[in-house]
Amino acid sequence: MKQFGLLVAGGLAAMILLKTIGPMIGLLVGLAILYFIFKQFLKTESTGMKIGLIIIGLLVLSATIHHIPALIGVGAAYVLYLVYKNWNKNKKTAVKNEMDPFVSFENQWNELKK
Repeated sequence: MKQFGLLVAGGLAAMILLKTIGPMIGLLVGLAILYFIFKQFLKTESTGMKIGLIIIGLLVLSATIHHIPALIGVGAAYVLYLVYKNWNKNKKTAVKNEMDPFVSFENQWNELKK
């Protein structure tokens, strides 16, 4: 039953991730442009250039704000990672109890050492 829940959660997360891949790329590009504008703003000594960079930065910031719903896609990617990580966690491996006399001797010897 837990596998079914993981399958449903993974399917929904995959659909959300695929739907928001475009806004995620837009958000990433906008943030990269804002970073470079900020670095250039700190280097520039001219007042006119600083005003121009502020105007360009505000325009890029307003375009980047529209891609904020892409954070839902980042959350969906994290949920998909968790589903992938927990998928095989539920499977129990069968422990083989061998009737090898040496194994039982080792177990008894370890118990005596305690």
